[in-house]
Amino acid sequence: GRFYQELSGGEQQRVQLARVLCQVWAPVLDGKPRYLFLDEPVSSLDIKHQLIIMNIAREFATRGGGVVAILHDLNLTAMYADRIFVMHRGRLAATGSPQDVLSDDLIEKVFDCRLRVGVLPAGDMPFVLPQSAA
Repeated sequence: GRFYQELSGGEQQRVQLARVLCQVWAPVLDGKPRYLFLDEPVSSLDIKHQLIIMNIAREFATRGGGVVAILHDLNLTAMYADRIFVMHRGRLAATGSPQDVLSDDLIEKVFDCRLRVGVLPAGDMPFVLPQSAA
């Protein structure tokens, strides 16, 4: 084994999530939902591990728990979130489902660069493609 300090950033993130899940593994306790608060849970991870972590969070929510996650990856947000809150300059700019909130105009305003939001025909899941820096 290795000491925690010897682990990569991504490995440390996975260890921290495992620690939290050991503490609150039951998504529902005494009939009340428990919550996971995740701040950039996939920022140092490769794509495979990003999807694994997001699937763990989704499973927690599916089993009755709540998940509040801060993400900057709009595509992962669109894939996994039931409801999103978009912040701009410290204020709430929009809230709703990814399909309702993710639009070219809003994303360009918030991120100050041109982006295009598309929707895959099967599944109605939006995706975001960068076009240029403003």
